[in-house]
Amino acid sequence: MSQTSELPRLLARLDHLSEWLGRSLSWLILAMMLIQFLIVVLRYAFSINSIPMQESVMYLHATVFMLAASYTLRHDGHVRVDIFYRGMSARGKALVDLLGTLLLLMPVMIFVILVSLGYVGKSWAILEGSPDSGGIPGVFLLKTLIPLFAALMILQGLVEAGRNVLTLTGRLDPEADAPNHHEEHL
Repeated sequence: MSQTSELPRLLARLDHLSEWLGRSLSWLILAMMLIQFLIVVLRYAFSINSIPMQESVMYLHATVFMLAASYTLRHDGHVRVDIFYRGMSARGKALVDLLGTLLLLMPVMIFVILVSLGYVGKSWAILEGSPDSGGIPGVFLLKTLIPLFAALMILQGLVEAGRNVLTLTGRLDPEADAPNHHEEHL
């Protein structure tokens, strides 16, 4: 059986979605830094305080953190204790990653979705807003990031599981398919 270096079309599209989303969200970090800089300047130079600006930094941070997690998974950037993993063969790593995806990532993300739906639904039912006077009236949108985060992680988890199965069956060269080899770094 000859090795290929491509994921099946659906998995490749999902993989591309995570890449595109992560790169797009990276611009929010610049916006967050500029707003935070402006908050500090306004507060200490002009004694002006803006609750919406302060909350916007929190919203931007939450958006980047929650929605770029699948990008981080794609680029193998999540925390791992790799005392043994580091020295494993590509197939050994693929097996560990597959088991981790199926036994840890997927059940936890499904749990997050199931547990958060009621919480998010209640927030949407009252169109929950900021507890601070003059704050951003979109807390319900912020809470929606929770199940969205889990759904994106499940989608990227499916890509990673597929990549690992293909590696284990010898139908994918892990070096040729590694995300970092195809894309420029941010």
